[in-house]
Amino acid sequence: MTTTYASYKLISADLPTSLKRVSEQPDVKRETEYYLSRIGGIKSIDAFFADDRLYNYVMKAHGLEDMAYAKAFMRKVLTEGVDDKDAFANKLSDSRYKELAESLNFARHGELATTFDRAQKGVAEKYARETLEVSAGEDNTGVRLALYFERMASSITSGYSIIADDALAQVVRTALQLPAEFAATDVDRQAAYYEKALDLADFKDPSKVGKFLERFTSMWELENPSGSYDPLTVFRSSSVTGISTDLLLSINNLKLGGR
Repeated sequence: MTTTYASYKLISADLPTSLKRVSEQPDVKRETEYYLSRIGGIKSIDAFFADDRLYNYVMKAHGLEDMAYAKAFMRKVLTEGVDDKDAFANKLSDSRYKELAESLNFARHGELATTFDRAQKGVAEKYARETLEVSAGEDNTGVRLALYFERMASSITSGYSIIADDALAQVVRTALQLPAEFAATDVDRQAAYYEKALDLADFKDPSKVGKFLERFTSMWELENPSGSYDPLTVFRSSSVTGISTDLLLSINNLKLGGR
């Protein structure tokens, strides 16, 4: 059986080819063609939510497929945008919501939001990358985690950035050989430990990220020699991570229908 590290490197070493192969898969190609042919004509948040196929494509592209049911939640993310420091997306520690609001920035650009490259080609590229990672995880979750960490590493600015994303935290805990129970300890203590144990600036350097992932995949292989692990547990549990109790209470009355 191919090791976790070997499988990860096989994909990562020639990422453009891996992504091209994914983009040419019939289902991915079909959905991407639909998205690119329609998104430019969407002029409002209402119109975007009215097309489930477009909406689901964008949600998957940003790794938020499991939050697709919460349309009122996502409407709030898009309506408030990211320009105001108190905007909803900026209050969420999980950066994926902010990235989505930046991809389709209706709050800033109004009717023109979907005409920009980041709303068209940018989202399509995210969709291909997410599909690639999910597919890799079907065989070995450790490979999916490594690819995800590689993509997100540069966004880690503090110990709290790690805690806010369960998938990132899973990688770091595995690499540092921390027990699962560590995640249940005081958040401030977790953040302080990560910042002491790691040089977070290293995560801006692709070569150092590669070294870190070599350690992670080795540790993963020891803990999961068969590559068997629930491929969705970590990613499902991180879908709404970073939302404070007060914030959850404030949106508790939102309907899930998107209006």
